[in-house]
Order: sequence, then structure tokens, then C-alpha cells
Amino acid sequence: MSEITARYAATGEAGSVHAAPASSRPEGAAMGILLSISFCHLLNDLMQSLLPAIYPMLAATYALDFGQVGLITMVFQITASLLQPFVGIVTDKRAMPFSLAFGMGLTLLGLLMLSLAGSFALLLVAAALVGMGSSVFHPESSRVARMASGGKHGLAQSVFQVGGNAGTALGPLLAAFVVLRNGQGSIAWFSFVALLGMSVLTWVGLWYRRQQARRPVSRTKPATLDMPRRQVTGAIIVLLLLIFSKYFYLASLTSYFTFYLIDQFALSVRDAQLHLFIFLGAVAAGTIAGGPIGDRIGRKPVIWVSILGILPFTLLLPHVNLFWTTVLTLPIGFLLASAFPAIIVYAQDLLPGKVGTVAGLFFGFAFGMGGLGAAVLGQLADLTSIRTVYQICAFLPLIGLLAAFLPSTRTLKARTA
Repeated sequence: MSEITARYAATGEAGSVHAAPASSRPEGAAMGILLSISFCHLLNDLMQSLLPAIYPMLAATYALDFGQVGLITMVFQITASLLQPFVGIVTDKRAMPFSLAFGMGLTLLGLLMLSLAGSFALLLVAAALVGMGSSVFHPESSRVARMASGGKHGLAQSVFQVGGNAGTALGPLLAAFVVLRNGQGSIAWFSFVALLGMSVLTWVGLWYRRQQARRPVSRTKPATLDMPRRQVTGAIIVLLLLIFSKYFYLASLTSYFTFYLIDQFALSVRDAQLHLFIFLGAVAAGTIAGGPIGDRIGRKPVIWVSILGILPFTLLLPHVNLFWTTVLTLPIGFLLASAFPAIIVYAQDLLPGKVGTVAGLFFGFAFGMGGLGAAVLGQLADLTSIRTVYQICAFLPLIGLLAAFLPSTRTLKARTA
């Protein structure tokens, strides 16, 4: 049992600072809802990953330069990342069970516009709609995962997030086999994926509404933390810096690992993609494991190990042969991915009652750091070499030392105002 779980077991919902009467205590995770929201996360991230996968086709069709491609990326990232915290703040104040299906509907409109766009301006509008759909989806779906957790918040976040990992991996694959073979108009076929997601999310929304209706009206204010606001703010900043470290390094592997393997070991594109797939498999496994382990031993130990623990492997990576490169990427991917579920749940425990705000802030920041990292590291590779990128990025996990400034979970004491 985690430290937070032990501290709050008496409140009615393990690991949470919100007290609940005995009649409303969850007896177990609603796995049907968790799997459904994870599946929809797969569909959402699959559709949003289509856009960068078809950049070469769009560039050839519309004679786009790198600046215009970058502008499409900027519009997509701004709407997909910067809007998420605002969506979370709004939905924390007012429950919107069917906003999930609405968000998927925005993605549907974006895909249809992308398939029919005949100008650069319409491509930008389409990218904005896809990004907005993602912004609406992530905060509320993270809330649903927590609601359906039965107190196993880390497990719920892991199940939810692994769906997104799978969708991100599948998107470029489907783009290669469907869109690049059949042209821009075939993007419209993925509207059926969005319709499927909307159907499932409507069912999830009905469950969400029933849970809201069953929630007893409390005559007291929500529980808060007996911790100075300055300390809470400092802890949130540390967690965001850890996200920066994680996603900057992750960008070096997801965006440039194949180029590194080709340059360093003269691999074919096909063999390099196979090594990337192995790494992504380790990422998926780490995502699944990180949450449940955090439920058992506490979030802070998982954060320590997952960020700082990869340092020996990242320092060795640029200096070993192909075999050991493949071996080292396994613990790097596994440990690095295990951090995010623990960080999200830790932050939600720091800010009770702000589930949507936390999810929007951290998912948005993670997405933005991934995009920024890819851009910065690409420029660095142009100026130096791809090997130099990995030599420099090897030191990013040192930021994990900042975890020492996180308050111990034993100090998180609930009090009712």
C-alpha cells in the first residue's frame, strides 16, 4: 500500500484527499469504463498522429516549405497543448459528461477538412480542429479514469495512458498503408474511427452522468492539504521540470533514433524502424507498470527511479555497439515511461479537487515539450551531429535530482475546512 493510500485509507477513497461516505465507497475499479477510455485514448492519439505522418505528402501536394510545415505544427501544438489547462479548469468547476464525445467530434471535423482542404489556410484550420479535439479529450478522460479507479489511481492512469501510446505508434503505420497510398482524400476514411470513438464516449458520458447524480451533496467544503501554498506550488514546478526532462529525452528517441542507428551503424530504414518498435514496446510496458507500482510503494520512489534511474543507461548509450544500444533502450524506455502515471497522480493528490486542471496542465505541457524538444534537437543535429545530440541529451536525467525537493508523501495530511 502506498504512503498516500495508507494516509487516506480512513477517508473512504484510497490515495485521495476527498472523504466519501461508506455508501459511496468504490469497491473496485470499473474496468469496463477504464478499458473504454483507454481505447478511446488510442483512437484519439491515432488520429492526431496522422497529421505529422502525412507532412511529406502535404508538402509535395501544396509545395510547402519547412516554414509552412512548421506553422502547421505550431497551430496544432498550440491548440492541442496550451488549451488543455483551460479546459481542465472549466470542467473542474462544472462537470460536462458529454464533452468527451464533443471533443472527438471536433477531431472528426478536422479530419474531414484535412481530407478536403484545397489551400494552406484550410490546412491550418484543420490542424487547429484536431488539436482542439485533443485538448477537450485529455483532461476529462483523465478525470473519468480516476473516477473509475476504485481507489487504484496509479493503475487507472497507466491503463488510460497506454492506450495513447498504442495510438501514437499505430497512427504513422496506418498513414503509410492508407493515406500515402491512396492520397489526401483517404484521410476521410478515418472519420469512421472518430465516429466509433464518439459512440463509445457517449456511453462513457452516460456512466459519468450517473456517477454525478449518485454523488451525495456534501455540507462541508472539500478536504484540503495542510501544506503551505508555496510548498505546493514549488512541488508542481519540480514535477513540470521532471516532465521537461522526460519528454525532451523521449523526443530524441522517438523522433531521431532511426536516424542515429542509420548514421552510427549503417542500418537499413527497415531495420532501424524495428529497433524503434522495440523501444516503443518498452515504453508501453513501462506505462502499464508505473501506475500500479506507485499504488504499492508510493509515487515519489517511482519518480526518483524513473527519471534519475535511467542516467547510467543514457550516459552509456552513445558509446556502445548496436547490440548494447538495443539492450540499453529497454530499461530507458521502461523506466522513463513509468514516471508519467506517478507524476500525474502525485500532482492530483497535491491539488485535491483539481483533477481536470492537473491533467490539462501536465498532458498539455508534456505534449508541448515533446514538440519543442523535437524542434530544438533537430536544429542541434543540423548544427553538430546526431551523435552529439545523444551525448548532450544523456545528461538530461540529472534533472531528476530535483525530486529531492518534492514533499514526502508522509507529510500530506488531509483536513476538512
